[in-house]
Amino acid sequence: MGSQRLSSLEESLGNAYPHKFEVSMTLAQFHDEFGQLEAGQRSNTLVSVAGKVMHKRLEPDSTCYVLESVVGKLPAFVDHARVPKLGAEIERGDIVGVSGFASACHGELGISVEKLCLLAPCLRTLPEREGDSHTEQESWRPGKARDPSAYVLSDQEERYRNRVLDLIVNPDIKSVFAARTEAVNYIRTYMETSGVTEVNTGVLEQRSVANGFKTHHNQLNLDMVLRVSSDQLLQLIVSNFFGVYEIGKQFRNEEMSRTHNPEFTTCEMYKAYADYKDLMEMTEKLLSGLVMKITGGYKVYYHSDGYDSPPVVIDFTPPFRRVEVVKGLEEALGLKFPEDLASEQANEFLRETCSSKGVACPPPLSTANLLSSLAGHFLEATSVSPTFIVDYPKRSTPFAKTHSSTPLLAEHFKLFVSKSQLVSGFTQCRDPAEAQENSELHTLLEYGLPPCSGWACGIDRLVMLLTDSVDIKEVVLYPALKPAEDL
Repeated sequence: MGSQRLSSLEESLGNAYPHKFEVSMTLAQFHDEFGQLEAGQRSNTLVSVAGKVMHKRLEPDSTCYVLESVVGKLPAFVDHARVPKLGAEIERGDIVGVSGFASACHGELGISVEKLCLLAPCLRTLPEREGDSHTEQESWRPGKARDPSAYVLSDQEERYRNRVLDLIVNPDIKSVFAARTEAVNYIRTYMETSGVTEVNTGVLEQRSVANGFKTHHNQLNLDMVLRVSSDQLLQLIVSNFFGVYEIGKQFRNEEMSRTHNPEFTTCEMYKAYADYKDLMEMTEKLLSGLVMKITGGYKVYYHSDGYDSPPVVIDFTPPFRRVEVVKGLEEALGLKFPEDLASEQANEFLRETCSSKGVACPPPLSTANLLSSLAGHFLEATSVSPTFIVDYPKRSTPFAKTHSSTPLLAEHFKLFVSKSQLVSGFTQCRDPAEAQENSELHTLLEYGLPPCSGWACGIDRLVMLLTDSVDIKEVVLYPALKPAEDL
């Protein structure tokens, strides 16, 4: 079918793949330039645009081809009397270039075509619902609930394996990845205006990582692993940088789930002369501003329990709720914890509490592990709208500064949204004596580290929330998948 059409086009056109077409503006720029035209008005400026034909509206004397790109869509009105020959050969999926004048004479902003050029024919039949080539889908925007089961290409596995087709026929998916780009750009702008410098550190590391992705450098004869975090950023603070951040890939060779992909993106930052309380304020401003910029409000709809259940409303209106681990557990459990958390009495109390509440705790049954297990069950798993859970056990973040109230706790917070961790931050430990077990960090701290703090945000999970994506594969262009033959 495709080869027959190509032969027919080459016979009539001579070349179905012309060398070049001069585009004077994108579809988005067209709307910015001519969006103020009133009904019946027409511009006198000749412009050229290009896009993929995704819909056709047929009239007795004309045809409207709706051109689409990642950045927008535009109706192209073709008068049969002006361009009869080539217009009849355009099919859904073809990439075309058009020259003409901006016009609001057809009840909507579009381009009245003076010249139309086929740039690349689509030689495969695109899937469509009945009448879809004539009817445009209702547009979706970030922050709103969406329904992937209603997509033209709705099979989830097929969408992930054929992202090319997914992006072509499902406009919402283009909007998802446009929102991802906008979110990353917003974070970069925020960091730069805060005086924090973007850097790039190594992805290959010489260290032992449990379940890491391993490789070997032949010339250096070194076993190496792909990094699991951007640990080298702290060295730059010692080198007298005020603040540094990196948006980059991390890798974990662990179990995959709807919130875990082996290759994922984070924004990690270290900032001098700031503690974890400063970072909580920064997180509120950054995330609330980002959500407002991308969605137009502070509230987003999210199918936290899957698309078969109603969506929940997640409210990013600042300030975010703050819950201390110990006080939060006392309130949630209706219990009073022992004053001395480092005592054997406190450990026994927490063991009995976990047992009576049916909370499993992995060994060893230390006070820190028991507290972390209770926090995971009663605090983290109940946080829907943004909630800072603060003052975690020191053992869970060994390089965080010890809390002033008790050596068992640390100046460490996690931000939970929709029951999943989105952000983590802590005041950095600076005393070499507290880093004896890590020789590399111990040596680094001996050079002198100013008061500082560390922060990390999961970009993939953030975009999932913004775009009502219940699986991380929805927000990763080309996610890791099993071979098709193993399904």
